[in-house]
Amino acid sequence: MRILLAEDECSLSRVLVTIFQKNNYSVDAVYDGEEALAYLQSGNYDAAVLDIMMPKMDGITVLRKIRGAGSRLPVLMLTAKSEVDDKVLGLDSGANDYLAKPFDTKELLARIRAITRNQAAADSRLRMGNISLDRATFELSSPAGSFRLANREYQMMEFLMSNPRHIISSQRFMEKIWGCDSEAEINVVWVYISCLRKKLAALHADIQIRASRNAGYSLEEQT
Repeated sequence: MRILLAEDECSLSRVLVTIFQKNNYSVDAVYDGEEALAYLQSGNYDAAVLDIMMPKMDGITVLRKIRGAGSRLPVLMLTAKSEVDDKVLGLDSGANDYLAKPFDTKELLARIRAITRNQAAADSRLRMGNISLDRATFELSSPAGSFRLANREYQMMEFLMSNPRHIISSQRFMEKIWGCDSEAEINVVWVYISCLRKKLAALHADIQIRASRNAGYSLEEQT
């Protein structure tokens, strides 16, 4: 799952990025409202965390602009303001939830899970063939055993299992998981695909990650 974090307090932003990454989220961090709006308009995100008080453009304005453009992206407003009127303004502008600073990180993560829940399957597990992926524990399992996937392994497997039999290009993986501004080389996708293939083999999977020349990868039933 990919999150845009818009928080102008650099020290807090760094902490939040670390927290999100340790919990298997991919995160892009920006520090002002104009940059946040540009990323949201051009990127592919599963949720956004917007600070209200930001330079260049405040979080409420960013929220109103993306809602005005038809975006239904789950948005959590993060701010030092805790007055009822401020909460009402944020919610009336289209926010899914509102969290005032200071906050407990467990509550932050719980609220992210809550606002994105409607986008996920009601069942926390994705299944294909004899393989299942638990979105809560990040475990890839079969009757033969299980592996707890690392951050990007999990994100790639979730992407594949959410789009079975659909070809996903390496560029699409890069945009979705590493982000448009990543300095990672595109061959990193192949490295992670190779690792996932080895885990599927160890689990005696009856599905496979198939490569389509010059097109990408797809998750298919074995024939």
